[in-house]
Amino acid sequence: MPRPHGFTFQEHANGTVHITHHGRPATTLHGPRAAQFLAEVETSDPQLVMARWTGNYKRGNERTARDHPRNRR
Repeated sequence: MPRPHGFTFQEHANGTVHITHHGRPATTLHGPRAAQFLAEVETSDPQLVMARWTGNYKRGNERTARDHPRNRR
C-alpha cells in the first residue's frame, strides 16, 4: 500500500485543528481530541497520523480484500 501524502494541518489559537487533504477539508478536531492529535503528530510520521485520524488510511486495499478466497461467494 502506498504511503499517505498530501495532508496538512493548521492549529488555531482557540485549540481547534483543521486537517486538509490536497487542499480540501478532511476533518476538524476540537478540545482534548485536538490536543491528543497534536501530541501524536510530534512523535510519529505526520502524514500517517493525519491519514489515520481522517479515516483515509484504508485506501488501496479494498480490491485485494474483495478477491481474497474467504470473501468470494
